[in-house]
Amino acid sequence: MFAAVLAITVISLFSTVKISAQPGIIGEVLRRMENHYKTLSTLKASVKMDLYTSQIEDHESREGSLIFIPQKGRDAAFRIDWTKPSSESLSVVNKQYVMYQANLKQATTGSVNGVRAPGGSSILSILNMSKVELKANFDINYVGLENVTGGTSTWHLQLIPKTAIGYKSADIWVDADGMPVQLKQVQKNNDSTTVLLYALNKNSKIDARDVQVSVPKGTKVIKS
Repeated sequence: MFAAVLAITVISLFSTVKISAQPGIIGEVLRRMENHYKTLSTLKASVKMDLYTSQIEDHESREGSLIFIPQKGRDAAFRIDWTKPSSESLSVVNKQYVMYQANLKQATTGSVNGVRAPGGSSILSILNMSKVELKANFDINYVGLENVTGGTSTWHLQLIPKTAIGYKSADIWVDADGMPVQLKQVQKNNDSTTVLLYALNKNSKIDARDVQVSVPKGTKVIKS
């Protein structure tokens, strides 16, 4: 059904935009993203992350769960609990992160500003951006219609930062509801982080304390 909706939308846009179809498609995707952004108050999801190191052509995969609370006009608060290949928890609140590794009895804390933040936290910030913020921060290109892992049909957009930041490009795969279900960030050295969100649970009640990672007594804390 969604594939048919996408096809109809694309055909309609091609028939009405005579000079260039790409701006029309991008406009439709951004409109859906904006409507979704306005109605999203919380998000719980399963998450898979692929970390690619270009120099040695190596992939590292992780799986876990996400709790995400958008903050309109502010940085979002979220928590990821990784379960595979090892147990690890990451929270980001007010630009401060805590990464707790239970097996090492160790926690790392610091600011996400000016560093390559752990656990894909930088790319997740795109979920917290309005249409105005996206257009202000990125040049946006339409790549095409694609299915992400699991079979969800999406529009694929590429985002090129307008100003120099910590990465050279980002890609988002947006479903029919305007939800970015997959995000990819490519660093200047061609390393990349790809995050897939699935089993989405939107707008359920989440206590702000659920986002915090509590570090047990006796844990070695390293401040970065």
